Amino acid sequence: RRIERTKKQARTSKDAQAELEVLTKLQGILNEGKSVRMADLNEEEFLLIKPLNLLTSKPIIYAANVSEDDLASGNDWVEKVRNIAAVENAQVVIISAQVESELIELPEEERADYLESLGVEEGGLKSLIKATYELLGLRTYFTTGEKETKAWTIKAGMLAPQAAGVIHTDFERGFIRAETIAYEDLVASGSMTAAKEKGLLRSEGKDYLVKEGDVMLFRFNV
Repeated sequence: RRIERTKKQARTSKDAQAELEVLTKLQGILNEGKSVRMADLNEEEFLLIKPLNLLTSKPIIYAANVSEDDLASGNDWVEKVRNIAAVENAQVVIISAQVESELIELPEEERADYLESLGVEEGGLKSLIKATYELLGLRTYFTTGEKETKAWTIKAGMLAPQAAGVIHTDFERGFIRAETIAYEDLVASGSMTAAKEKGLLRSEGKDYLVKEGDVMLFRFNV
């Protein structure tokens, strides 16, 4: 129906003509049983079909559930999944629901040793979260104070004022600067005061590109 409607509009609209070309291309691909992800659309073409919210145009990650014995290196079934994913240039994450269930029951200080005994550095669930963030172009920064430390999710490429706006629009509107430190540096220092004494706390302005794991204190005035 969308194609038929666009055909009529294409008689008088160049934009509709461009959309019709993309829709016709996608119709052929879908009729072959393939996904929209395999259409190799350029950015302009993708923007034309974005309002349609086509299910197979969405980015995808394959999660292969295995036994704990196969968590480190996978198995023949994982290879089959990888072959399928490769056609769509998609990522495969190996995860063991069995292991994840056992991790929950273990004290936090014992989890690393347990994973090491299985030949992996981190659990599959953590790997899946990381892969999803990367696929969607997301980043995390932190704010911290006496009462709580909180993680905030932002789009990769956001500058400090935009990141501040995720907390509250006033933060972005009245942004002055952001006192910033890398998460690893803060943990190694033991406290914000100690980090400041070591010269690890930086004052960043409006053009600062927020990095994964930044800990930030925003100064603003409205």
